[in-house]
Amino acid sequence: MGDVVTHRDRSLDIAVTGMAMRFPGPRGIAEWWDSQLRGSVHSRRYTREELLAAGVPAALAADPDYVPVRGHLDDWDRFDHEFFQIRAREAELMDPQHRWMLEVAWNALEDAGVAPRGGDTSTTSVYASMTGSGYLRAMVRGGHLDPGLLDDVIHGTEPDFMASRVAYKLGLTGPAFAVQTACSSSLVAVHLAVQALLSGDCDQALVVAAGFGYPQAGHLHQPGGVLSATGVCRPFDRDADGVIAGSGAGAVVLRRLSDVTADDPEPHGVILGSAINNDGATKAGYYAPSATGQERVIGAALSAAEVDGGSLGYLEAHGTGTRIGDPIEWAAAGAALRGAGARPGSVAVGALKASIGHLDAAAGVAALIRALLVVRSGTIPPVAGLTARNPLLETEDCPLYLPTEAVPWTGAGPRRAGVSAFGIGGTNAHVVIEQAPPRPPAAAGAGAPHEPATAQAPRERLVVLSAADPGALGRLADGLAAHLRDHDPDLGEVCATLADGRVALGERLAVTGRTSAEVAERLAGRSRVSRGTAPVTGPAPVVFLFPGGGAQRPGMAAPFGALPGFRRALDRCLAAFPSPSAERIRQAVSDPDFPAAELDRPALAQPALFAVGLAAATALTELGVRPAAVCGHSSGEITAATVAGVFGLEEAAAFVAARGRAMQDCPEGAMLAVGAEVKQALALAEEWGLGLDVAAVNGPESCVLGGPVAEVEEYLRRIGDTFFVRRLRYTHAGHSRLIEPALPALTRAMERIELRPPVLPLALNVSGRIAAPGTALPRDLFVTQVRRSVLFGAALDALAERVPGALAVEIGPGRPLSPLAEAAGFPVVALDAAKDAPGAGALDGVGALWTLGQPVALGGLTGGGRRTRLPGYPFAGPRSVAPEALPSPAPDPAPSPLPAPPREEPEAGSPAPVAVDPAEAVTRIWAELLGRDEVPADADFFAQGGDSLLITRLIRRVNSEFGIRVPVREMLTRRTLNGHIAVVRRIRDEHVENATGS
Repeated sequence: MGDVVTHRDRSLDIAVTGMAMRFPGPRGIAEWWDSQLRGSVHSRRYTREELLAAGVPAALAADPDYVPVRGHLDDWDRFDHEFFQIRAREAELMDPQHRWMLEVAWNALEDAGVAPRGGDTSTTSVYASMTGSGYLRAMVRGGHLDPGLLDDVIHGTEPDFMASRVAYKLGLTGPAFAVQTACSSSLVAVHLAVQALLSGDCDQALVVAAGFGYPQAGHLHQPGGVLSATGVCRPFDRDADGVIAGSGAGAVVLRRLSDVTADDPEPHGVILGSAINNDGATKAGYYAPSATGQERVIGAALSAAEVDGGSLGYLEAHGTGTRIGDPIEWAAAGAALRGAGARPGSVAVGALKASIGHLDAAAGVAALIRALLVVRSGTIPPVAGLTARNPLLETEDCPLYLPTEAVPWTGAGPRRAGVSAFGIGGTNAHVVIEQAPPRPPAAAGAGAPHEPATAQAPRERLVVLSAADPGALGRLADGLAAHLRDHDPDLGEVCATLADGRVALGERLAVTGRTSAEVAERLAGRSRVSRGTAPVTGPAPVVFLFPGGGAQRPGMAAPFGALPGFRRALDRCLAAFPSPSAERIRQAVSDPDFPAAELDRPALAQPALFAVGLAAATALTELGVRPAAVCGHSSGEITAATVAGVFGLEEAAAFVAARGRAMQDCPEGAMLAVGAEVKQALALAEEWGLGLDVAAVNGPESCVLGGPVAEVEEYLRRIGDTFFVRRLRYTHAGHSRLIEPALPALTRAMERIELRPPVLPLALNVSGRIAAPGTALPRDLFVTQVRRSVLFGAALDALAERVPGALAVEIGPGRPLSPLAEAAGFPVVALDAAKDAPGAGALDGVGALWTLGQPVALGGLTGGGRRTRLPGYPFAGPRSVAPEALPSPAPDPAPSPLPAPPREEPEAGSPAPVAVDPAEAVTRIWAELLGRDEVPADADFFAQGGDSLLITRLIRRVNSEFGIRVPVREMLTRRTLNGHIAVVRRIRDEHVENATGS
């Protein structure tokens, strides 16, 4: 396939950046597309019981011309009204089409990588179309509608309000339009959206449409009408006898191709040109199609696209499946493409209605979605159910052909296709699309600069999900796990999409991983997954907790390395120490093989804990999590005081280094954590004659005793399993009499430091009380603190009173303080929970904070990457139908008393038709249908204002009154009143003769 225009001007091209659908068949778009490639038909034949339950009148369901078939949409009545903050009663009164459009519009924007209600500054217009509301008519017909509800009903069912409701609920600020041109509505809307983008009226356009007849049931076939008698839609087939209705909704998001960035998801395709027109009066009747109008609109779209017909390989046809309409469309499309350079047999024809029925106002956008899938995948689906081509379709030099099975696209690229939609009344639309242009590959190793990636060790990334309720969150997690497992997308792109392109809702989940497969496994098994609920009143205040000596371990900085800013902050902290010490501290906190025995000594342990804790707190604060108060345990209080502004960095580093050296110069000792009330634990030491001191009181049933090594070991031996006891990894007994020799050196160190009033509430170890912001602290506070017991339990109680409802965040290696905070009533997140969850790091902790509603800036945590396509929000709300729209309760009716359906060949013994004079009856029916009191005997039915739809009603009336079957062709041939009377009289007489056997 060639293209007469070698170099097109792409400045007018429009990208389809997002799409979503709810069509008959599988719910997921990938599964639905697979069904299209198989040629599946997604119609349903209803039972009599189903029809009656849906509200179809018993007489209609039993009518021999009633065809109980439709392109059925499962769960049509479900609506997640709470997601959209719509009252349950208001939701009941909304037409299902309004509901579906909200959901598919949300999913389409998600698919485009745009977070609805997410603060996107683009001006987004809405173009919405729907079928007339049978739901409204059912409520009015029932006679039980409260007049006071009329405004709610009108706003929730009429076309005027659907676009503005979508804009309001999704936070879209561009113009919102209802577009109504019958069956071509949504493709006309696409054309108008394209024009608005090109003229600068908006930066992005959302086209959304729905088609639905309430109740979801079959149709009454009228001879000569467009609705199928067999209940099978067979476009371009020799057995075509009309269309069946379908239910569904679809949406596409459009942007100027030049505005699509390298970070956006790859477009589904590109709209090269579009056109709309109307047939005017040059056709047989209002309902009749016009080959001239259709040919013109296709030619105009090709001209707007600046491509020739020979460059197209596919046409998604309007394809209603009528014996007359199909040949007209075939001839028009064939002529337009042939005139534009298409070769014979080069353009495959698709007909979506054969699979899902006619979606009416949504038919155009549905056809566009299917055609986009064709050009994107490079596979052409078959026409579902095709048996043999309609013999009325022209074949000589025709560029069109009908595929009977899925076939790969052949010919030169780029792949291009046309999409047609023709509305009753003659408004035609055609769109020319093309596969998206190739995009450059993502930059190798793209991601956060704080942790370079290697082929051997991909970086850890944070994956976040949110939903409006726990059930939806579970479905979302399962869907993402399956997507990651089946498609193995780039994890950086997944993370970026979820962080930047999705709205953060209340129910949240976070998980970390290095590969898509790893994340999929954790999601599926819910392992190392954090779940939480963001408070509707806003994030809880946060209290930072910093552990002291005994928490240290070699390589303890590693879990925090994934935090943006941590390494930079750590470098600043280390620079505050003298060079030899700084290098040794760096080795201790970075190397997991560093000698643990050396790190357990105060001179190294305390500066190392200070540097890691302060750097991690700085990084966390830069991410948006800021403390409302701080508290540290023992040497951790120096870190807390620095965060609170009491110390400057250099002053704090100097003092914590002096503190560590002074304590290390004291006699060695040991400490024991004891799970008992402090008086009881100390009484046992006194009973055994052991000179141990109370180093800390951490809570009602938790304390620390310290003293000489031999006496600590004796205490351990004697206590056995009476209480929980654990020896701390530390070479000295802080806060015991063994530390008293350190006090003079600390007093001298403090002489060079000026303590500032805290800018945050600071819980003090020595008193267990809160130093409020602005409080002048005693100069010897941090000197005497070394010897006195740490009243950490009392400090936690004071914090709980000072900052009610606070969330405690432990910042340091492991989680030694977390159980104490939990016992004091705090919800707790340990930034490094590796001990309890092997392999977990600070990303896990930050993810847990996000799930609890903390304002974490996710951009730097996902590891970078452009946005990609992921499963959309899994809407599955409750069933919602207004009581006023439900059929009135009634007992199961008896079988219909209507006579058996009349036949073309009456059986012997059939009852004679009603004895009505054909001249009187036909004249009366003409007068009623045409609205005329007197009609001349030689009047032409169509000249008097009749049309194809009206003549089918005339034939049905005649058939009903006379119990006969009048062929449509005869009534079209003999179009005068006298002609119709003669046809009816002849068929009536033949029927009488056959019935009497004469």
